[in-house]
Amino acid sequence: MNDETETETQAGQETVQGEFSIQKIYLKDLSFENPASPAVFRSEWKPEINLEINNEASRIEGDLFEVILTLTLTAKLEDKTAYLVETKTAGIFGVKGFANEQMGPMLGSFCPNILFPYARETVSDVVTRGGFPQLLLTPVNFDALYAQHMQKAQAEQGTEQGAEDAVH
Repeated sequence: MNDETETETQAGQETVQGEFSIQKIYLKDLSFENPASPAVFRSEWKPEINLEINNEASRIEGDLFEVILTLTLTAKLEDKTAYLVETKTAGIFGVKGFANEQMGPMLGSFCPNILFPYARETVSDVVTRGGFPQLLLTPVNFDALYAQHMQKAQAEQGTEQGAEDAVH
């Protein structure tokens, strides 16, 4: 998948679109724990599911970035952990020609959107192999998560700046 750079001229304005490519998608880390077995299999299966999502991006070199999407899923029956799954699904992406203000959304939202179906499939497969009913995670709105993250970061930065101003 490769989107080529396009240059358009509209009313004398030139806009340049960047290049994006998927170099590789892979499973970086996987952990599954079933600490309550075999007793958990004799209980009525009405778990409480908790999902934590995290992603990070780092430059490999030049225009290549590694983005890692981490899903940590805990299923509990009453107060006992039935299972715990953590998967780190990663991708190497070529991101070239985008403005600085576009890089955050590209690496913090667009790339995790690409990785999520792979992580979702891994979770479903490992849960089933662990002896539990299939678990299909619902789609995630990474655009909204990224926007929330940015709002929180700006609020924290504003609080820190306000504290600095109060000291001076």
